[in-house]
Amino acid sequence: MRRVSGRSGPQHAGTAGARIADTTHADHDLRALFGESSAVFASLAGPAHMVETANAAFFATIGGPDRTRTGVPLGQLVPELVEQGFIELLDRVYRTGKPHTGRGARVLLGGGASAREAFFDFSYEPRTDAGGNVMGVRLIGVETTQVEHAQRLTAEHRVLLEQIARQAPLPEVLDGMARAIEELAPEEVLVSVLLADADGRHLRHGAAPSLPAFYNQAIDGIATGEGVGSCGTAAYRRQPVIVTDITADPFWDDFRDLAEKAGVAACWSTPILARDGSLLGTFAMYHRTPRSPQEADLALARVFADTAALGIERHQAEQARTAAEAREKAARDDLAFLLNASTSLSTSLDAAEALKRLAEACAPALAPLCAVDIVEGGRVVRVAAAAPTETQWDLLASHIPVYEAADDAVGRVLASGTSEIARRTPTGPGPWHDLDVTGYLCVPLVDRGTAFATLTLLSTGDHSFDGHTVALAEELARRAAAAARNARQFTQRAALARDLQAGLLLPGLPDVPGADVATYYHPAGEGLDVGGDFYDVFPLDDGRWAFLLGDVCGRGAVAATTTALVRHTARAVAPLLPGPVDVVQAVNRALINRPGSHGTGFVTLVYGQLTPTPAGLAIELVRAGHTLPLHLDSRHAVHPVDAPGLLLGVVADPQLTPHHLHLRPHESLVLYTDGITEARGEDELFGDQRLTDAVADAPGHPAAQHVIDTVTRAVHAFTGGHDIDDDQAILVLTATATAATATSRAQAVEPSRG
Repeated sequence: MRRVSGRSGPQHAGTAGARIADTTHADHDLRALFGESSAVFASLAGPAHMVETANAAFFATIGGPDRTRTGVPLGQLVPELVEQGFIELLDRVYRTGKPHTGRGARVLLGGGASAREAFFDFSYEPRTDAGGNVMGVRLIGVETTQVEHAQRLTAEHRVLLEQIARQAPLPEVLDGMARAIEELAPEEVLVSVLLADADGRHLRHGAAPSLPAFYNQAIDGIATGEGVGSCGTAAYRRQPVIVTDITADPFWDDFRDLAEKAGVAACWSTPILARDGSLLGTFAMYHRTPRSPQEADLALARVFADTAALGIERHQAEQARTAAEAREKAARDDLAFLLNASTSLSTSLDAAEALKRLAEACAPALAPLCAVDIVEGGRVVRVAAAAPTETQWDLLASHIPVYEAADDAVGRVLASGTSEIARRTPTGPGPWHDLDVTGYLCVPLVDRGTAFATLTLLSTGDHSFDGHTVALAEELARRAAAAARNARQFTQRAALARDLQAGLLLPGLPDVPGADVATYYHPAGEGLDVGGDFYDVFPLDDGRWAFLLGDVCGRGAVAATTTALVRHTARAVAPLLPGPVDVVQAVNRALINRPGSHGTGFVTLVYGQLTPTPAGLAIELVRAGHTLPLHLDSRHAVHPVDAPGLLLGVVADPQLTPHHLHLRPHESLVLYTDGITEARGEDELFGDQRLTDAVADAPGHPAAQHVIDTVTRAVHAFTGGHDIDDDQAILVLTATATAATATSRAQAVEPSRG
């Protein structure tokens, strides 16, 4: 038979009324557990302790109606008291006339399966006649069974709460709870706790220390639903389900044989509910014989179901926190992996090196083996591989996929532009057996909608790919594609800038009679833009040579246009005009008259003409807003060469003033751009004075290149080798000792021709 309380469908708490009801039920449970103490009284006569009279509580305590009799010796009415020594105590009080008091005395009432444990505070007092003779004994007692049980229950409950508070493992808490209840119960009871899945549709084993292992295994994972045993039904209804006789209850039709084998005949199940009413599990009490619960049994179930709910919710909260921390750590690890890999990829401005770093980033982080293939000239080229051993690397690096083969994963991915994954070796020929390959992931690297390369990750042994690895590989491939594209664009742009810059500078220095010429040019940054600094040396009629060094405002294509305009204008007009002032005036007019699309920036320039003489080099120059040239004389003194003049391309008349200078043998004229003097150290610029000192430090009788080397070393030391902010250019003209000889020979030969 069964007694089922409540409704037939799932119920959920949550209203204020429900909370008030819960509080009322809790108070009721405490009263049911702790009970109310009852006082017992009996008047016993003679040495046989004949029961003369007693109150109803006395008869109810010793056994109810079957023992409600007077005129019978107490030892005969309650024979179990004899073996426990209580009749002997009565005899002593009767003989001595001295009362006896006992506290917390344990008494077993009844026999066999119906025996009941009880606890009493009692006193035996002698009854005397007028002459002081003992006529009998008066028994007065208060049953403290409920108090004793309450103390034990409170102690066990406190232990459980302490375990929950210190976050003891949930199995330990539930097992301790089950054992405590089994110990506290006056009759044999087997406790089981089942835990609900996250969706509440199945119940899993939580704790059942006294049930057979085969039984626990059989019910592990049972569904929640109407008629699925006591626990499945209680979980479904969200209300207690009491089955007093398993053999006769239809809820147990599917489990009756199992219950018989386990030796259980009754099962009372209480749902364990969270504070929001969601299902956490069930708390069940099994009995060996058919049995109906008392109010104290139901109260005990509710109290410990609530305790179990507290422990389970605490466990779930801890699990959620741990899972959240694990997800957060995994996300941080993924972000760090991508950041480190991206940094490694982006710091290389060589596409092949970037793809090599891609392979190194993936193995072994994402897979034991990795290969990167790229399409070049209509065929697939393996540009990178990564493996744990050199032998494996050799096998992997030497394998070349077939671009257009339908049975090759790399070819298919290049054609489709989508990733491919399989838990098997790749199709097509390859060293898969030697490498112990068990699976692969092939991801395309896409640029402007077209796959130009693939990243292939290979599993070995027990390694396998999951969605997380696929997502990381695809994101890394996307970043690698961008890095490779940027590297290729950098290479192309740098090559273009070099080619254009080379067209604007001298392809090679000419041999100037009587002069040693050296130049230096270093572009700012990565060399991606055409610089604004330029120089030139070219011959004129009558043995004269022209030289110039200048700086265009700005960089890039517009600066290149202006540079070309200045150089070509100077080369075109210099043979036709009498001197440097006229040439620079022509250059200025060309700049002022240039189209707006060709730039509007100004130009600084030093332009001069040199003529070899018996005493060295005769130089005439003009300076148009440029840095002051330096004259290094034979005594290693350095003199600035000042020739006033305005910037070019700004006003029609730059007000140029020519300056004449004579270089004796081993003396030098140093032209430079402001990239030298404005080179930046830690907190200041290189400056004019450091440049002057550097030029003066050149070795005795220096060649032109020696002067440049001395200056560039000083600048490099000052800047610490860091990248420069502006282009740097130097042109050095050094008079040689052969200048005078060459001129004398020319003069000596000239009369004989006449």
